Amino acid sequence: MRKILFITTRNPYSGRYSGDVIRAKKIIEYLRRKNSVDVVALSRKKETSNLKKNKRNIFFETPNIIQRVFFCILSLIKFEPLQFGLFCSNKMKKYIEKNAHNYDLLFFHQIRSYQYMPSNFFGNTVLEMGDLYSSNYLQTYKNLNFFNIFKFIYLLESFLVKKIENKIFDKFDRIILFSKNEILKVNSKYKNKIFHINESIHRIDKKYRYSFKNFKILFIGNLQYIPNILACKNFVKNVLPNLKKIIPNIEFNIIGNINPLDKFLLSFNQNLKILGPQKKLDTFIKETICGLANLEIATGVQGKVLTYMSYGLPVICSKKTSLNFKKNIIVYQSNHDLVSKINGLKNNRLQSKKFSEKSIRFIKKLKWREISKNYSKVILFNK
Repeated sequence: MRKILFITTRNPYSGRYSGDVIRAKKIIEYLRRKNSVDVVALSRKKETSNLKKNKRNIFFETPNIIQRVFFCILSLIKFEPLQFGLFCSNKMKKYIEKNAHNYDLLFFHQIRSYQYMPSNFFGNTVLEMGDLYSSNYLQTYKNLNFFNIFKFIYLLESFLVKKIENKIFDKFDRIILFSKNEILKVNSKYKNKIFHINESIHRIDKKYRYSFKNFKILFIGNLQYIPNILACKNFVKNVLPNLKKIIPNIEFNIIGNINPLDKFLLSFNQNLKILGPQKKLDTFIKETICGLANLEIATGVQGKVLTYMSYGLPVICSKKTSLNFKKNIIVYQSNHDLVSKINGLKNNRLQSKKFSEKSIRFIKKLKWREISKNYSKVILFNK
């Protein structure tokens, strides 16, 4: 049994419908089966108010807007990523610095948690990086409008994150990446440090049923994440009107967190339903044509695609989103082609059933029960 301190910048027990939060909780619960695991995390007050007291979970309050601005300025001065400033807590830093020596291993979740690496720790260190985010931010810069102030912030962040990524491969004993395509981008001298652990799903529940009457397109994801909101806005503006001409009752369903302004702006479209975060998706699969992953900004493995597959949905992806799924999904080349592919699935029973079956076959290899065993290997070090 190992004594592990799990360090993350979002509360794993918050109930947020976000891939990193869900995964962090699953990792903690798995590691606690055979190890002593304490969790240190940033959290909003409302996220901890309903939680039972647990001495193994130590929460520090997420900085408010004024503190975030101040910490972001400090990050720039130190030539560090802005996300370090957004998720900075001096109290959390001091706590980890003071208590790290009580643990055999520090497990850091997401690149922004690297800022909490204590200077006086001599045990083992693991970072679940997941994806190479410098590439993601550079793609975001290229896809934002020239007059969008965030365009140049993302350009700057891509350089700052790249600098930190290079440092991280030297600092950590082991680093976890989700995609084999991402691993190929890393300098070969670090290959012995890198562990490939796939994204996963908790269970398979084939709810999809083909019907000529199916009329819904499903999009799952946190819409406070820029690549997701851009994908949805593009679909509503450039694809949905043309789909409506051939499928009058077409309905675009979005599941996930969304800020009030974006919800207001999107809600004017009568063929759109914003359903917010949902814990159970079973009821939303009925009457659905396919799951959509039309992101033009993408790195690694998209969890939304795995979720669609776990319900047996046929999946349509953009080229950038499709890289890790081979021929198990449908790839479109343009907005016009996307309309054609959706209409084809709606009207072709054989094609729909074919890709539904492909989804199930692919996802069976990625059940959490099997994927989770890799974490036992990651934390195993020779004494």
